[in-house]
Amino acid sequence: MPSFDFQPTTRVVFGENALERLGELTRSLPAKRVLLVTDPGIIRAGHVTRALGSLEAAGVEAQVFHDVVENPTTRHVEAGREFAQDLGGIDGIIGLGGGSAMDCAKGINFLLTNGGRMEDYWGSGKAVKPMLPSIGVPTTAGTGSEGQSYALISQEETHRKMACGDIKARFRIVILDPLLTQSVPDEVAAVTGIDAISHALESFVSTRRNTVSQMFAREAWHLLEANFETILEERQNTTAWGQMLLGAHLAGLAIENAMLGAAHACANPLTANYGVTHGVAVGLMLPHVIRFNSAAVGGLYAELVRAAGLNDTEGESDVDMLIYRVNRLKAAARLPERLQTLNIPRADLPRLAREAAEQWTGRFNPREVSVGELLGIYEEAY
Repeated sequence: MPSFDFQPTTRVVFGENALERLGELTRSLPAKRVLLVTDPGIIRAGHVTRALGSLEAAGVEAQVFHDVVENPTTRHVEAGREFAQDLGGIDGIIGLGGGSAMDCAKGINFLLTNGGRMEDYWGSGKAVKPMLPSIGVPTTAGTGSEGQSYALISQEETHRKMACGDIKARFRIVILDPLLTQSVPDEVAAVTGIDAISHALESFVSTRRNTVSQMFAREAWHLLEANFETILEERQNTTAWGQMLLGAHLAGLAIENAMLGAAHACANPLTANYGVTHGVAVGLMLPHVIRFNSAAVGGLYAELVRAAGLNDTEGESDVDMLIYRVNRLKAAARLPERLQTLNIPRADLPRLAREAAEQWTGRFNPREVSVGELLGIYEEAY
């Protein structure tokens, strides 16, 4: 049995209308003057108004920073730091939104408390000073950022994603309210759901996998696979959304304890160079990475097939069944199957492979990947 060091530090509050407890939970940190990090879409959905009402009722003063975009860069984090520093006296941070808002909230926390630039925290455990207590409130069933100590922040100039992690950056409290997820647009529900599924599948087989991480990943896959098609067809099915939200959170915990693999390594250059939405990119690469990895971890993939209760089809291997199921889920989400449909020139594949080889997540892939192997995966996906 592989060794592990599991350090749970986050309180998780799950349930419909759990957002109404935000004020009470913020006071318990304790915090009385907080920065709420979000984006304009979350404001339009009315979630910020609800959050501010709960905070006000509990006697918590809140200031809203909403200049967050998808795939936040060092520029956005620095703007948030300046905003918070100008306010002065902030004693807590709340990240309300998708992964981008929560990652930006963590990034602001790094800079506000420890100074410097985000590049200084690239890696793990580089914050030497205490950080502000924080709360994560996801509004999508996707990234699982609320369950991780890492902030994924892109460099403004290169758009290269940096994983900046420290256990002090973890949210002290996470609020999982299924009602918040029902307002996301169809395309967001699709891409974030596939992203969560990829987290479960990749973390389950990564080289850093262990008993705890696989427990989280297996249950995450079970919940996500069983409910993804339902939330796409029945947008107001609160039970299914709750299962998706919990599944995404568990997948985030699996990442925290095991990391990811080559599908994410291949996806990041697609986002950086062509602006391909992360969930689209990772979903496109995932079946091809599963096929590539099957020579090393086919038995683990078989466990996931059994966990999902997939029917045994005569003549099909467990890997075939898993790939077939992933492709069916992608089809339900109307996601592309081939790189060529995204108008990516085939001549660019060698460059993409070189960039993918530099991605941190590829180091944890269960089958070693160099530029040559990654080029082969891209070619299979083309």
